[in-house]
Amino acid sequence: MFSITVRDHLMIAHSFRGEVFGPAQRLHGATFLVDATFRRAELDADNIVVDIGLATTELHTVVAALNYRNLDDEPDFAGINTSTEALAKVIADRLADRVHAGALGEGAREIAGITVTLHESHIAWASYERTL
Repeated sequence: MFSITVRDHLMIAHSFRGEVFGPAQRLHGATFLVDATFRRAELDADNIVVDIGLATTELHTVVAALNYRNLDDEPDFAGINTSTEALAKVIADRLADRVHAGALGEGAREIAGITVTLHESHIAWASYERTL
């Protein structure tokens, strides 16, 4: 399996519901490094997984829609604990939508999967992996 990974960053505010979250139940900020990995079994006609420039642009487009937002106020997240894991899934799903819409080029339609990893710090991160 071949892969490429592109990176961006994300700053949000949010709070959690549930005793397991302790003081994080209060409104707080989070900053993430966001890695998006695109995978496919065979390279395309240009001998690439996907155009890195397009992948970078589309990741930025997806992340920009969330950046500097209080996710508690966003209708898409009503009633959801926006954990690192849940946010990784949202970003992966939105990237998959962009692939299906052709935003990463026709060759990208053969991408087999996407993994999104959100790095909370240098010692903690979470990922979501999905097929296309």
